[in-house]
Amino acid sequence: MAEEAVISPEELDFIRQRALHRFDSIVPTAGREGTEMASDIFKGRTLAIYTSGGDSQGMNSAVRSITRMAIYCGCKVYLIFEGYEGMIEGGDFIKEATWNTVSDIIQQGGTIIGSARSSEFRTREGRLKAATNLINRGIGRLVCIGGDGSLTGANTFRLEWTDLVQDLIKTKRVDAALAKKIPYIQIVGLVGSIDNDFCGTDMTIGTDSALQRIISSIDAVVATAQSHQRAFVIEVMGRHCGYLALVAALASEADFCFIPEWPAPENWREVLCDKLAQMRGEGQRLNIIIVAEGAIDRDGKPITAEDVKTAVKNKLKYDTRVTILGHVQRGGAPSAFDRLLGCRMGAEAVFALMEMTEESEPCVISIDGNVMVRVPLLKCVERTQMVQKAMADKDWATAVMLRGRSFQRNLETYKLLTKMRTVEKDNLSEGHKFKVAVINVGAPAGGMNAAVRSYVRMALYHQCTVYGIEDSFEGLSNGLFKEFKWSDVTNWAMYGGSFLGTQKSLPTGETMPKIAEQLRKHNIQALLLVGGFEAYHSTILLADNREKYPEFCIPMCVIPCTISNNVPGTMVSLGSDTALNEICQMIDKIKQSATGTKRRVFIVETMGGYCGYLATVSALSSGADNAYIFEEPFTVADLSDDVEVILSKMEVGAKRYLVVRNEWADKHLTTDFVQSLFDSEGGNRFTTRVNVLGHVQQGGSPTPFDRNMGTKLAARALEFLLIQLKENLTADNKVIAKAPRTATLLGLKGRKVVFTPVQELKDETDFVHRLPSNQWWLGLRPLLRVLARHRSTVESSAILETVEEESVDDSHMF
Repeated sequence: MAEEAVISPEELDFIRQRALHRFDSIVPTAGREGTEMASDIFKGRTLAIYTSGGDSQGMNSAVRSITRMAIYCGCKVYLIFEGYEGMIEGGDFIKEATWNTVSDIIQQGGTIIGSARSSEFRTREGRLKAATNLINRGIGRLVCIGGDGSLTGANTFRLEWTDLVQDLIKTKRVDAALAKKIPYIQIVGLVGSIDNDFCGTDMTIGTDSALQRIISSIDAVVATAQSHQRAFVIEVMGRHCGYLALVAALASEADFCFIPEWPAPENWREVLCDKLAQMRGEGQRLNIIIVAEGAIDRDGKPITAEDVKTAVKNKLKYDTRVTILGHVQRGGAPSAFDRLLGCRMGAEAVFALMEMTEESEPCVISIDGNVMVRVPLLKCVERTQMVQKAMADKDWATAVMLRGRSFQRNLETYKLLTKMRTVEKDNLSEGHKFKVAVINVGAPAGGMNAAVRSYVRMALYHQCTVYGIEDSFEGLSNGLFKEFKWSDVTNWAMYGGSFLGTQKSLPTGETMPKIAEQLRKHNIQALLLVGGFEAYHSTILLADNREKYPEFCIPMCVIPCTISNNVPGTMVSLGSDTALNEICQMIDKIKQSATGTKRRVFIVETMGGYCGYLATVSALSSGADNAYIFEEPFTVADLSDDVEVILSKMEVGAKRYLVVRNEWADKHLTTDFVQSLFDSEGGNRFTTRVNVLGHVQQGGSPTPFDRNMGTKLAARALEFLLIQLKENLTADNKVIAKAPRTATLLGLKGRKVVFTPVQELKDETDFVHRLPSNQWWLGLRPLLRVLARHRSTVESSAILETVEEESVDDSHMF
């Protein structure tokens, strides 16, 4: 057999880009998020909302957002209950919505308007009945929340509309004058599906929540499996898409994964058992195997969880159990990510629908990176169907390619991180034996350990010696270095905190000589810093002192990891998703505690330093009424105005009011002051309670989002550092890296992941308050006020500036 050609990372990126250009015909259009939108701008228009197909967590958030944004814009809103069945039945299945109709639903799973699969809608007579009911209510605009089948049905309905109306007029089933008022219908889709199988969006509503159910179940199984040295086969949902299984395997450090897009070979039983035996030989007490419900082998034969169990028991004699998670993956409260996604997509859907004309193509609201975009519905459906065709044709490479960049990156990372033996060739070191290190700096945050694990294993795979530096820069100064082996980081991803130890101290004039000495002593040639603002600031200090200390002339990279999300150069920091979920869960409990209690106001204080990200996004994701933050100064007069808002909302039936306040929002208007003012102004009309959440926000098991993001960012950082090591290697094998681009920060910006030189980010940083100059999420604050019934315009408070950066084209984090 001929030897395979070695492909460099640069060539691999080029191949990916060309392949994506060939397959990716879906061109997104920028959404309206962050642009000005006055109230009542669409006054007199009508739209209807329905959910169809399988339910998913986060649908209620979308229904709430669409309803309230449309009412704010002056529209009449109808809710269609039970999907297409309700559209056909009419009557009480189609009801006009008010503001209060969608109150207190954002934290609920499923869909309050019901969902069903309709066989009757597939018939022309069924669609005639549906058209009759829409015409009689003057509905010509529809928002469909569902999967590809539901959206395809909606488009068929749109294409047939003219003929359907003519038939209805001809048979006198509708009034001709009414029918002429609805000459056409327009469709906007939101993809609600836990499977994440729809091409054109990085994430569908419900996927993140389903992943949280899966990961929490696997974490629970790990404890019992370890106690009894068992192997567990976990079956997850996903139909013919392996996204849930793949990402769950990546986040849970599963030993083996079966997915339909990357089928196992015919001898999968031998391959599987050899791998499991090898893991046990390395001292591991348990094995986790994840099977997607649509898993197949290379011949297209199904692979079930029972098949896997039988293979392991027969050959290895392990005590093997099967756990089929089933519909628990669809249930429960939605995650913070899905709540926020529903809010953002719902608001964008209203704007997209109202801007459509008769010639407009139906569109789907999608998230691309961290940006709301509109994509053509038909092309998305067509590409989704192309995946199925590629799999039917056993063209597995094309199927993986069509799933998108995020899926490819997940699969590549999983393959590398689950290898037990490193290879002598086909790695980025190209024969060199580089020495690299990793250090945690700042406060602990979810995902830190996952990033370290990924970095260590990727470094070992690429033939590097890798050190962990304990206790941040204090440990570095004192020479607390630990050389890692592959098995040393087993199961790290599932735990919060920092196993390396982390502190907030920065390098100083006193400690820099000691730091330089230890780097020289251990011959460290590249350094990854995982942490918050302190990690970013420390990298600047080291880079600024390269002339004085040659030991700092090495490639360095920062992965932002802080619950505060206050680091420049990225829109989302590792750890912030875990904190948001902790906050939302606590707010849900706080709100529930007021059940049966009338006229109660809660003030919830979050962490974040001066950064109001946690306060704002948790308020939006939990349905809070307002958020007080440092970036948006407020006065006593503003607080008094809020008292009037509280009273007006309680007069129309609200039983509680919830405010989120960032811990350092104002040094004078403290949480206690706000409570005192509310108590004074409210008198006996309402009572006020304070909840300071504290350090519980830094704890908890990391979410799948943070585990996956940390894993992929660290893998990409290691690849980038190795490329820079080779570029800056002298003839006598010394590394001299002085250019600004050799001290970078890796973060998500807009629709891609980028490496930005830290010295270039100094101009975008408020070092006094430890804040970026531009923060994208400030553009969400008007949406928060609209959805909470504060009269406001939807306008951007943050303009993202373009900076020169190193881009990574194939690594969407979602």
